[in-house]
Amino acid sequence: MNRFDWVAVVGFGAIVATATVADLEAVVLSALLGGFVLSLALWRFSAGHVWEALGWLAWVASAVALGFGSDRPLVLAVFLASILFGLGLQLGGRLELLPDVWTAENETGE
Repeated sequence: MNRFDWVAVVGFGAIVATATVADLEAVVLSALLGGFVLSLALWRFSAGHVWEALGWLAWVASAVALGFGSDRPLVLAVFLASILFGLGLQLGGRLELLPDVWTAENETGE
């Protein structure tokens, strides 16, 4: 695990602890999670890890869906689908299973 992973784990832990202690509304929790995950996505984009960043952006959709409440089947389906899609993108990027289509080669082939 690198520094980024530790920031993500500690950040999620802090949000869960805050939500548990403060008994936050779903919309407030959604905004906290969405903002935090969006900052993680931007951090990964700036580091050049595009697949991982897209995975984190998929998790932003999960955070937004959480704000609509989990009592509706469509919202629950969007939540779970975006979690799984984001996880697939993140693991695919980390394990180098997805092709590097983001960097352009020079004409000399370097």
